[in-house]
Amino acid sequence: MPQSKTLSQSAEPQAGLSSLSERLDTAIDIAIAGNRIVGAVVLVSRNGQAVYARAAGFADREAGKPMEIDTLFRLSSVSKIFVSVTAMVLVRKGKLSLDAPVTAWLPDFRPPSPDGEVQPITIRHLLSHTAGLGYGFFEPADGPYHRAGVSDGMDLSGLTLDDNVQRIGSVPLLFAPGTAWHYSLSTDVLGAVIERASGLPLPKAVRAFVTGPLGLTGTDFAAADPGRLAVAYTGGPTGARRMADLEIIPLPFVEGSEGLRMAPGRAFDANAFASGGAGMIGPAGDLLALLETLRIGGDPLLSNGLVEEMATDHTPGMELGPWPGRAFGLGFTLLRDPAAAGLPETAGTWRLGGAYGHSWFVDRAKGLSVVAFTNAGLEGQSPGGFFPDDITRAIYSGV
Repeated sequence: MPQSKTLSQSAEPQAGLSSLSERLDTAIDIAIAGNRIVGAVVLVSRNGQAVYARAAGFADREAGKPMEIDTLFRLSSVSKIFVSVTAMVLVRKGKLSLDAPVTAWLPDFRPPSPDGEVQPITIRHLLSHTAGLGYGFFEPADGPYHRAGVSDGMDLSGLTLDDNVQRIGSVPLLFAPGTAWHYSLSTDVLGAVIERASGLPLPKAVRAFVTGPLGLTGTDFAAADPGRLAVAYTGGPTGARRMADLEIIPLPFVEGSEGLRMAPGRAFDANAFASGGAGMIGPAGDLLALLETLRIGGDPLLSNGLVEEMATDHTPGMELGPWPGRAFGLGFTLLRDPAAAGLPETAGTWRLGGAYGHSWFVDRAKGLSVVAFTNAGLEGQSPGGFFPDDITRAIYSGV
């Protein structure tokens, strides 16, 4: 099994680094030995210094292919941070306005509220998931999104982005915009807005405004090198197993839902639409670079003021069902109540993950940016798996 790499250039004493390495190695090794995950890449930066980097286990267990630091992963909802930041760059450039209606760019996107009225959905609503939209994976198999043929962005649908947004807009909202919170296809709709505002297809917009300026060449809506893409696994009665061509994975924390429709082959389909909420592919290191850019103020992408806008609670008084103790900013969750969340992070910590088995967080008070990618959904994500909590507790045991 590949060994951990603990880097010596840090503000912490070497003894502290060794302890961090041992704690994280143990958490990763236990998860792999228990067949909860197959492989992982875990990166930790503190105050701008890399203090831990490890690739462990297998990218392809059946082929005996080890995980590497630069392995590519299906990002699922980790895509949201890249697309949300792209939208914020367009805000900085004056091409988008947070409180402008979506119809300024998508004039036909007018889903009615539950009372039948069509009320304005703003860019801020999309970024904060307060638009009233939902996800098909929260519904039963005969739910309204399924009946409308909406894709959650991880299946092989044969749709274009415009097709899918049109279908999303045909379904009535769960609530009037701005009155509640629900994790949703908002970022997919945001992707269509970005296309109109920038005049570029979404993949080119993300490259032009985020990954390109940061020199991140591994993250896109297609695999930069298909040979580096990790195989996807999911939980089973005897532990992690290789995903089939189409998986419908139950969500234990959502009563009555059909579950996630996941087609790993989507990553190789050149015609798959660019799902802003779930469709990107990339390595852990690219995400860490973006998180660090935001943590230290946003330059060269965003002003510090726009980063603070992203890190502001845009859901006061609202409960985030699957994430107790958390609020939502613009593109990611914020820790509102550490006790309710049951984790040792500092209040205000940013966090999100992805259904293919990923998690990330930024604790600015502690100077921490952490990326934990696995190739085993749902175990590697929160909610759904224990691995993110294991990694978090291992880090904070010595902070």
